[in-house]
Amino acid sequence: MKVLMFGWEFPPHIAGGLGTACYGMTKGLAANGVDVLFVMPSASGDEDQSAVKIINASDVPVDTMSTSVDEFLGKVQFVHIGSNMVPYVDPQDFTTMVEEERKRQIKSFRIQYGQKYKFSGKYGANLMEEVARYAMVGATIALQHKDEIDVIHAHDWLTYLAGIGAKQLTGKPLVVHVHATSFDRASDDKIDTRVYDLEKKGMEAADKVIAVSDLTRNIVINKYGISPDKVVAVHNAVDFSGRENIEVERGVEDKVVTFLGRVTYQKGPEYFIEAAAKVLKRCPHVRFVMAGNGDMLNRCIRHVARLGISDKFHFTGFLRGKEVQKMFALSDVYVMPSISEPFGISPLEAMQTYVPSVISKQSGCAEILKYALKVDFWDVDAMSDAIYGLLNYPAIAALASRCGHDEVNALKWTNAAAKIKKVYESTMRK
Repeated sequence: MKVLMFGWEFPPHIAGGLGTACYGMTKGLAANGVDVLFVMPSASGDEDQSAVKIINASDVPVDTMSTSVDEFLGKVQFVHIGSNMVPYVDPQDFTTMVEEERKRQIKSFRIQYGQKYKFSGKYGANLMEEVARYAMVGATIALQHKDEIDVIHAHDWLTYLAGIGAKQLTGKPLVVHVHATSFDRASDDKIDTRVYDLEKKGMEAADKVIAVSDLTRNIVINKYGISPDKVVAVHNAVDFSGRENIEVERGVEDKVVTFLGRVTYQKGPEYFIEAAAKVLKRCPHVRFVMAGNGDMLNRCIRHVARLGISDKFHFTGFLRGKEVQKMFALSDVYVMPSISEPFGISPLEAMQTYVPSVISKQSGCAEILKYALKVDFWDVDAMSDAIYGLLNYPAIAALASRCGHDEVNALKWTNAAAKIKKVYESTMRK
């Protein structure tokens, strides 16, 4: 079986858990006899291709001309970034203006046929434009490999349009993989409707939808109106190969409690800060670390200052690779207070290094982890009690450390990939 897979990132150059999951998944699929062609916007050339063949979309010219492609181009115009909000324009003029802009956008895309796009592969201001162009390149690649592939697999909203185009032009079944939704990234009244529209279109066009947890599966069904028969939950795993046992010198006698992840609304960083302040009132010989970056970082720094705990609270910025492993080696407790977490790989990484973990009940990994302490993200009293207990009761910490380590080591990507392969097979039988 051969799969054409669309993803936005792949190790070692990743911004979060999506690339890590894709890496582990492709290795697991290879172990299950599935060959993967992995298309990413901008490959650096140093990606691990031992279990996957990487296609760099930046190296592929858009040279496919057909009626189907023209139809496809007509469907991608809505994702173009930019605002049509103009004051003092009546409804008729506004409609005319929008239609002219739509035609201009489609024309600009057509002009680029035969050219290569140099994708950044980042998440910058022109992200929507890159998503649309990536879709066109993806359609070209799909046609080039039409006779080789059995299934198309697209990861998260950034690649759904590419998956839709590939399915339209090849007739191959499409599986979309939901690692997060708009409702995980923001509150219900603040979601990006452009992203939501892309997510919904991808899920509706797919033959099967894979969600990373039952939590995410329920969101897909209830918030996007997708039939339950079409949505399958497959929990993520963790690939620990290549990990080193890192020894570090702490330099301080204080215990260390760590938050590691994007400093955004979704991850609940302010709840971690509030819990830290409560712990420090009971147990002053503790250091709290927030490792990560994001749009709430400055706000969190100010919050720490207002609470008067700056001398016990440290911000490291974004960590990657061995820096993450070193941070876990320095930690006595790991905390993931996410408001909404489709799965959450970082607690598994912490527990694999014998770090006892406190996680929010509003996370996908809470469905499968027995030896992590679980609290509601908003209950900072319960969160602080859990942290305090792990810091001050060695027997509890030792049990969580030992059993947690054994628990996550049993979560293999080969097992998760076997379930994904069955999803592929179900689409091919239709």
